[in-house]
Amino acid sequence: MTKIIKAVRGMNDTLPDEAYQWQFFEQTVQDWLAMYGYRNIRTPIVEQSDLFVRSIGEVTDIVEKEMYCFVDHLNNDNLALRPEGTASCVRAVIEHNLLYGGPQRLYYSGPMFRHERPQKGRYRQFHQVGVEALGFSGPDIDAELIIMCARLWQMLGITGLRLEIGTLGNAESRALHRARLIKYFQQHVDALDEEAGRRLHTNPLRILDSKNPQMQSIIEQAPRLIDDLDEESRLHFETVQQILRDRGVTFEINPRLVRGLDYYNRTVFEWITDKLGAQGAVCAGGRYDGLVEQVGGKPAPACGFAMGVERLLALMQECGKAIAQPAPDIYIVHQGVQATEYAWQAAEHLRDANCRVVLHCGGGSFKAQMKKADASGARYAMIIGDDEALARQVTLKSLREFTDQARVDLNTVCELIRA
Repeated sequence: MTKIIKAVRGMNDTLPDEAYQWQFFEQTVQDWLAMYGYRNIRTPIVEQSDLFVRSIGEVTDIVEKEMYCFVDHLNNDNLALRPEGTASCVRAVIEHNLLYGGPQRLYYSGPMFRHERPQKGRYRQFHQVGVEALGFSGPDIDAELIIMCARLWQMLGITGLRLEIGTLGNAESRALHRARLIKYFQQHVDALDEEAGRRLHTNPLRILDSKNPQMQSIIEQAPRLIDDLDEESRLHFETVQQILRDRGVTFEINPRLVRGLDYYNRTVFEWITDKLGAQGAVCAGGRYDGLVEQVGGKPAPACGFAMGVERLLALMQECGKAIAQPAPDIYIVHQGVQATEYAWQAAEHLRDANCRVVLHCGGGSFKAQMKKADASGARYAMIIGDDEALARQVTLKSLREFTDQARVDLNTVCELIRA
């Protein structure tokens, strides 16, 4: 017996009963982004591995443990399935010189890939919507991105999200803080786990993001980056806060907020829920002013965020906002040579009038076809026999209400569906 081939672990099919919820989400997101003047950009799934090593950081979980990397044996290129979208977006902006025409508001959506242990809300192929504002240096764009998110949650019917914001300062602030962190953790080196010990001199900021419960007490006592801020970064952060307050957006300042990618500076933020277990962050981002130059372009400020589609869809369901695909308006039941020809004509006529129509295929008795009509969830069954076809009429039967069936013409059917 031939062995059944299954999907790769952590890479899931989206079945028809779930797909409409995705379509609703995607359409809502497109409408929302159009409100703020963001334009779509689409980049390849496969990129040069060096793009992510250079942008995300060599000493990060993504690069060290999670990237799907391979060698293209036709030309020996080192390639990777994209683990996130910002680096690809920045690479495309530089390659096509998009900033020549001024600042850009861009967004992308699609699958990303990370080799993690699959669990609810975290998969090896997952989907993100990313929003990137390139060429804007002021704190107003940071605040706008956060305010945009607050509007989207309303549009999706999502409640209970908590906003945490923080700041990573500029490069000089982080260098000063890095030195203080190394000195502090060296005094507690016996309390560090293997991962933290390995990162002590390469990426000590990542120690602050450790979930090891035995290290939380020393992490809580560690120096805070917010105390080492330069004056310009402090003013930038205070202005972001003031704009959010003025717009009625509630937030908490988290001085320990550390993003998992090395390219962030100044403003960082996360939208968090307690309804999805351990996978609390559903949307996160911040400012990354050095990335454009880091990837090979001329220096340019930038800010953005990404949201996990699977997590937001799960959260919509938790909030009672599951969206089911609308049932057909009409299921056409037909039998007979002339009836079948007229059924085809009737189906297209009704679709021209924007009706959702299922034309029965596969033959069968009227009784068997009526069972299919009822199972389809359609509001009406349209019954066409040779008599109806000869009279250029149809018999309309409600499948959801106790009303008499009636012989009517197609225009009457269209008016009834519209009503």
